[in-house]
Amino acid sequence: MNARQTPIPELGVVEGYFGRPWRHEERKRVLTTLRELGFAWFHYAPKADAFLRRRWREPLPDAAFADLADLSAHCRRIGLRFGVGLSPYELYRDPGAAAKADFVAKVRALDALGLDELAILFDDTRGDVPDLAAREAEIVHAALEATRARRVVMCPTYYADDTMLDVVFGPRPAGYLEELGRRLDPRVGVYWTGAEICSREFSPGHLARVADSLQRKPTLWDNYPVNDGPCMSRFLHLRGFTGRPSVIGPHVAAHAINPALQPTLSLIPAATLVASYRQGTAYCYMSAFRAAARNLAGAELADMLERDLHALQDRGLDRLGDERERLHQRYAAVDHPAAAEVARWLAGDDTADRWVEDA
Repeated sequence: MNARQTPIPELGVVEGYFGRPWRHEERKRVLTTLRELGFAWFHYAPKADAFLRRRWREPLPDAAFADLADLSAHCRRIGLRFGVGLSPYELYRDPGAAAKADFVAKVRALDALGLDELAILFDDTRGDVPDLAAREAEIVHAALEATRARRVVMCPTYYADDTMLDVVFGPRPAGYLEELGRRLDPRVGVYWTGAEICSREFSPGHLARVADSLQRKPTLWDNYPVNDGPCMSRFLHLRGFTGRPSVIGPHVAAHAINPALQPTLSLIPAATLVASYRQGTAYCYMSAFRAAARNLAGAELADMLERDLHALQDRGLDRLGDERERLHQRYAAVDHPAAAEVARWLAGDDTADRWVEDA
């Protein structure tokens, strides 16, 4: 008997991490599998793409435009909706006519990729402006009017209850979420990461309170299995999802995950999120991990990953000692993309200090 009793929200992926973006061909391969797992849309928004962030006024380089157009066509072939996340860096501080014209021109240029969806992202920028919500709503509405995309979603500057955002980006204006909810067109979705930037759990009570403030159900931007940043990049996030009970389904507009730096390995926890919603109260996260790992990596590699799970996800690079080289040799000897990603991580190629060197 299927223990699920609540509707499954639409699932998506937002490639919204800091660090080295996925390679083009591996992104297409992974998106194909995500679609097969049941995911419905993908938003391309890596923080390393400067032409969608600090250099957003500049056109995409020809090679980058060609890759994204190819990715859009690929998504269309496999039935996955394609979107781009545009972060008009500090446009709200320069709301003049020239800046707004540049923004509309950028939106229309992105439309040429064949967008199904457009995300306007204000995350990870300073927000200590009294009328921040009004300015951000105005920018989002300009995009809504200019784009041919069928769905527009935005990410607030203060996208979680987490006070760390206030420490890093300045104190949030009083009543920020409530004003944003009043001003935003009802057609616009709003990304939300929860009680924390990387939330351990989501509850119906929390989500109902956020929905009341926003006057719409939030679209979850779930920061798992993402592993960017100086600390998290030293760990692999492989375990099945927990703290996302299927009962939250009716309280969200949709549920998107922010994947890990390792595209193939991201598929394992992604598959468990699908299982969590489908199985409802019958869901067991370790059983889901085993099933996903075996389906995606084969029995032998899945057994290796489970045996080494504590070392890879809990201990991390800095506490492996001599075991690190032994693990590297074992995974480097396996001919599979997931094993190659573990080996690359064990070699230190995915850590934040390497991103600085590569920049």
